[in-house]
Amino acid sequence: MNILHKFKETAVSVLPVMAIVFLLGFTIVPLEPSLLLKFFISGILLIVGLTIFLLGVDLGIQPMGERSGAELTKRKNLSFLLITAFVIGFIVTIAEPDIQVFADQVRGVFPSVKKLTFTYIIAGGVGLFIMLGLLRIVTNLSLKWTLFICYTILFGLIFFAQDSFTAIAFDSGGATTGPMTVPFIMALGLGVSSVRAGKQDNSFGLTGISSIGPVLAVVVYAIVMRPSTGSGAPLTAADPELVEGLEGATNIVRQVIHESLTSILPLFVMFVVFQFLLLKMTARQVFRMLIGFVYSFVGLAVFLGGVYGGFMQTGKLLGQAFGALAFERGGIWTFLLILTGLLLGAIIVCAEPAVWCLSEQVETVSGGTIKRKMLLVFLSVGTAVAIGLAMWRAIAGFNIKWLLIPGYAVSMLLMLFCPELFTGIAFDSGGVASGPLTSTFVLSFALGAANSASGSSDSFGVIALVAMMPLIAIQIMGIIYKIKTSKNNKGGQGV
Repeated sequence: MNILHKFKETAVSVLPVMAIVFLLGFTIVPLEPSLLLKFFISGILLIVGLTIFLLGVDLGIQPMGERSGAELTKRKNLSFLLITAFVIGFIVTIAEPDIQVFADQVRGVFPSVKKLTFTYIIAGGVGLFIMLGLLRIVTNLSLKWTLFICYTILFGLIFFAQDSFTAIAFDSGGATTGPMTVPFIMALGLGVSSVRAGKQDNSFGLTGISSIGPVLAVVVYAIVMRPSTGSGAPLTAADPELVEGLEGATNIVRQVIHESLTSILPLFVMFVVFQFLLLKMTARQVFRMLIGFVYSFVGLAVFLGGVYGGFMQTGKLLGQAFGALAFERGGIWTFLLILTGLLLGAIIVCAEPAVWCLSEQVETVSGGTIKRKMLLVFLSVGTAVAIGLAMWRAIAGFNIKWLLIPGYAVSMLLMLFCPELFTGIAFDSGGVASGPLTSTFVLSFALGAANSASGSSDSFGVIALVAMMPLIAIQIMGIIYKIKTSKNNKGGQGV
């Protein structure tokens, strides 16, 4: 019955996105019937793939991460724990499908950037900050002070990097936290905190800290290398020529199988190594995890097939049509573009695989006191505002720093009043909200709008905004939760 429950939840998340696209495609932004049919089939694939993937995460990936974190901590060898954490973070990040797509997009705007080098820099940043995050858990350092110091250093450095690379740096932090990285990082932190710190809620914040690493690494890379822009435009699987006809379908199948294998295989190799050297699980436990890996591979392949088969292409064409109308006519059309961004942001975040993984963990660790639905509501509001701002920027074309600096300043200020548990959840949410759907459909939508409105191929900053706004929204949720809990406690004492 677990799979039926997950199917229902994913369907409820994806179907509203499909409804919005069909409403627009049949009315103010007419789309070809063949494209809408392709989009419908892709939507069904998304629902089925996400359901199978989440089931696989429950069976294999999450238990592996928890057991690994717990066993590494029991060895009472801090150096071994941190070095192993770096290797895990580095390997898993290189395998993340979002990173491969993102690196191609960066290379399209900055031809001097080498994809392999850029990928290794991002992966190294993730590995180093996973080490920092686990060190914080083991030594029980303050999460708020850790985040404050890291972001202070980061924002001190971005003023030395070129403006055009700032958005790319912050986008890289969101792109790293995809469907494979997040479940394993969260489970690893949960395992370490449950053994070392004595409480599982201390694990929240590890994904948020890990997201800082690639941003800082890319900023340093930009300062040192000073990459130059070119005339190329990012090439993604959203381009029509890649998805038309039998040859296009074959290309998609090859692509999703390759990306799914490169995502699952490194984790599977680590599982085999850990089983012999660290975990020593029973045959029944191993078999259960093997089934989980198979489910994860199949689910991810079907999910990505839906993303590349219709979602990205439809998002780009919708953005192009809307951007052209907003640029030529302005007024109500600009408003409708921003409104569409708000609606898509509110809905699409609920279809992200990593969001479901985080929301389940939050509800479980909190013993049900923090409801998944409430978390999703605040996360949706934050993401909606982020996409709305991204649509505004696509038309206006202003510097992304005018949004990032005050946004993160507010986030730091809210930490003074927010419970530390919610601060950890908030910064984790910032990473998980910017997953495959955001970096494909929404990024394609913004790319199309920017191309039509200003002729710019540089639409970077969408993922950065999506990663930033949940930091504010979830911490506001934490402050409200704190106030309500305080009132309830006072009421109970008075009875």
